[in-house]
Amino acid sequence: MLRSVLALLLLITTLPLAAQLVTPADSPIRVYKTDLDYEDTKSGIEMAITGQGMLITSTLHISEMLERTAADTGLEQKLYEQAESLEFCSILMSHKMSVAHPANMATCPLTISVYQKAGDSRNTYVAFRKPSMLGDASGVEEALMQLLDDIVREAIE
Repeated sequence: MLRSVLALLLLITTLPLAAQLVTPADSPIRVYKTDLDYEDTKSGIEMAITGQGMLITSTLHISEMLERTAADTGLEQKLYEQAESLEFCSILMSHKMSVAHPANMATCPLTISVYQKAGDSRNTYVAFRKPSMLGDASGVEEALMQLLDDIVREAIE
């Protein structure tokens, strides 16, 4: 019996970590850490976005851009193994934001970033900005935060 309990505890403590929030709840940027593969994480984010009926309008290849321009800019410190940002927009949320205040259209496109830090290809991070808008938009900010959080959690948990 004791052997079975110890074996179960060993199994539980060696299972991969699905997702861990690594920033405080009130941080302006929410960051999750996972031990999922980079490509699997990115693919999961893409599927979660399109599963919500939204279209990814652009993929920004951040790590490639930094590597390509490093010699010309003198910024040669490698920051990422891989890093990309996915841009997309929700028509419903965009409308609600604009009703609260017309300038809130500057919040779109929404962006979720996926990256691995230089020298650490074992962990993948997913990050997004907490929305902050003008006008009476607290309900829209909460709904948008929930949407972004749901997309990330679906992809990495």
